[in-house]
Amino acid sequence: MMPLLFAKVGEEQTIKRVTGSPDVKKHLGDMGFTVGERISVLSAAGENMIVSIKGARVAINGGTARRIIV
Repeated sequence: MMPLLFAKVGEEQTIKRVTGSPDVKKHLGDMGFTVGERISVLSAAGENMIVSIKGARVAINGGTARRIIV
């Protein structure tokens, strides 16, 4: 397992865990970042990423990517 921040562009991953406060977990869950969901990194620039989850493209920063464990 590793934070999403270290996933390679183009590889599909499965979310294993989401960390953070209950409010952070709820916010990420509302955006589709839930355990068992498939996610792909479409592009990365520094610590900023664009990911594909549930058929949508979502931009996240490094702090958020560190909370999503794949």
